Amino acid sequence: MSIKIERLNDQFQQVISEILQTEIKNQEIHFVTITGCEITSDLSFCKVYFTVLDSSKKESTLEALKKASSFIRGKLSQKIEIRHTPELRFIFDESIEYGDKIEKIIKKINEDE
Repeated sequence: MSIKIERLNDQFQQVISEILQTEIKNQEIHFVTITGCEITSDLSFCKVYFTVLDSSKKESTLEALKKASSFIRGKLSQKIEIRHTPELRFIFDESIEYGDKIEKIIKKINEDE
């Protein structure tokens, strides 16, 4: 991955987080944490990984993010100077849940010993 793409990934993550907290009116989206972005090398798509505090709301949050994606993309194009703003695809980040599960397993193993 090129340095330019890595820098854009970080910049997209930061700016999308700001947009979600300050410019989106939908309350479901305010408690979303953007955990990462992966932009394709041709800059056509950007996978935006997110997580929510209440995992029972992940489906409704995903739908809300999909509905807001064109608005978010428009704001991104205003804030980040790039020739073509990639299409955003929101994906729930399973890695945090997986990490919690592993942590619980380790804790249980340690208790059993």
